[in-house]
Amino acid sequence: MPLKAPYLRPAFDWSGFYIGGHTGYHRGSSIATLTDPAITTTNSVVSGLIGGVQAGYNYRLSSGILFGVEADLTFPNYLPSNHVVSKFVTARSDAEERWDYVGTVRGRVGYASGPWLAYATGGFAWAGERFLNIPAGVDVEEKHINVRPGWAAGAGLEYAFAPHWSVRLEYLYAQFGKADVRLPSGTQFSSTLDFQSLRLGLNRKVDWAGSKSWTPKTDLTDTESDRWEIHGQTTYLGQGYPAFRAPYTGTNSLTPARQYQATWSNSLYLNARLWEGGEVYYNPELLQGFGLSDTVGLAGFSSGEAQKSNFPYPHYNTSRLYVRQTFGFGGEQEELASGQQQLAGKVDVNRLTLQAGKFSVGDVFDGNAYAKDTRRDFMNWSIWAPGAFDYAADKLGLTYGMTAELNQKNWALRGGYFLMGAVSNSNNFDTQVFRRGQYVAELETRYTLFSRPGKLRTIGWLSSANSGSYRDTLNDPALNLDISLTRTGRPKYGYVVNVEQSVTDDIGLFGRWSWNDGKTEIMSFTDIDASLSLGTSIKGTKWGRPDDVIGLAGAVNALSRDHRDFLAAGGLGPLIGDGQLNYRKERILETYYAYALNKQITLTADYQFVTNPAYNADRGPVHVFSGRLHGEF
Repeated sequence: MPLKAPYLRPAFDWSGFYIGGHTGYHRGSSIATLTDPAITTTNSVVSGLIGGVQAGYNYRLSSGILFGVEADLTFPNYLPSNHVVSKFVTARSDAEERWDYVGTVRGRVGYASGPWLAYATGGFAWAGERFLNIPAGVDVEEKHINVRPGWAAGAGLEYAFAPHWSVRLEYLYAQFGKADVRLPSGTQFSSTLDFQSLRLGLNRKVDWAGSKSWTPKTDLTDTESDRWEIHGQTTYLGQGYPAFRAPYTGTNSLTPARQYQATWSNSLYLNARLWEGGEVYYNPELLQGFGLSDTVGLAGFSSGEAQKSNFPYPHYNTSRLYVRQTFGFGGEQEELASGQQQLAGKVDVNRLTLQAGKFSVGDVFDGNAYAKDTRRDFMNWSIWAPGAFDYAADKLGLTYGMTAELNQKNWALRGGYFLMGAVSNSNNFDTQVFRRGQYVAELETRYTLFSRPGKLRTIGWLSSANSGSYRDTLNDPALNLDISLTRTGRPKYGYVVNVEQSVTDDIGLFGRWSWNDGKTEIMSFTDIDASLSLGTSIKGTKWGRPDDVIGLAGAVNALSRDHRDFLAAGGLGPLIGDGQLNYRKERILETYYAYALNKQITLTADYQFVTNPAYNADRGPVHVFSGRLHGEF
């Protein structure tokens, strides 16, 4: 019997173009001097996570010597400690320097042997930054945009683990020229800046027609392995509205003058199998942009892409990093399709799935086939999510937690524990595990109605958080409506009923009813204590556009008595606060048409009509117009 020839791993061809991304840790140092006219000097350190993109070209000689050139851009994390280089607070100034990005164009020289490459690198670097100041007695911030040149040098080790894929570890040092900035108030800010970074990168070699490894079926997303998958998306969403009626405006009001804002998100999803049933998921993102009025003024806010942190330049975030373990109990199997947060493969229908790490509560709970993804379907917060579900999250909608799901053919039971914010609307978490936090349970039942499938999800949740009381704040005039002075450990609870029903292959209906007790301040989501939303989603098969979708939905949002009294007295919530309140329920109508340019790219036009914005009958109505360009692979 002839022996089977051993598998020979294709040799990696180091020559050619490549693209990739990187993440890592940086540490920068600066000596800064502020003159206003008193002279103040400080030595400061900035450090934290970074992420970015790179592209380059290599040429390998037959001797193994490799020459290359690479350009990259690196961005900081959104936390202030990651991008505030130096800060001064004096009698005359409140000034700071922030770095927004670092770019380099470098040469590379190294030695490649088989799948390994060791190299040194060096070249030109530049840093983009902002100098900001609020002079004493002035409410307007002054700003100066600065780009300072410099140089960078370092070394790295790279390993090719597939015919077109390589991973590398790289150290880079960058030093930049001295900045000397004069602001309009006459304040002078000068500083030095240098960076050190340790970066882990992933590169994909790009074949061009005529190259040795090029084929007409070349696919950049082919991982050349069944052990890992890569997905990605980009979404640009612009929103604006014309001027509307507003006899008064408060701190957290929607600006009555016409305005336009936009957000841009870019995401990768790197998913890998670790062992039987074990998987790891990593989702790095670059996020940029602003919500309307800095994401305040509407309880049912108009864009799910507009988070509560505003970024004039891209900021890196590790949005998800978690492990998942599935235990199958045998019997019937089902096929799970490849997706952004799902590796493709067959699993037992009867199974237990455990998950732990950083992710969103909504990744596991409150699924809905027709209203769930603000990058592809409805945009309004109280339509794509249950408005009164104050789910645990930071300002980007993410948290740390653990979940368990028991799945059967006709039902699923899910439970989870998540860290809560240290205070309301915070990026810091309360780490008193199990003493503070949020518990969530969901029962999903699957049924048929007139031979069409449907799902009913019932969610109950209980939070224990360091939160303030609306009524306690109102009952003590000495607090001057500062709800933070009443914060202590308090419970908050609520429930959600979520239904989706297929009517035909192209038409679906959905609805959500959500409620919370409304006694304590909102911790994470938005100022809603009760919400009802109903809608429909229609595919364009009837008019020859099967990949197009029309959506139409409405939502009615309400506040508890304590909550509305607090706002009427002049209190502020995370998203709303007009200084006074002529209370009416907030009503929202949203409709969109998603036009599929091809299988990967969709262009969406969206309109939202908001009556009684932030529950205030004295303001509005508001007509919000949106355009969204979404691409994914």
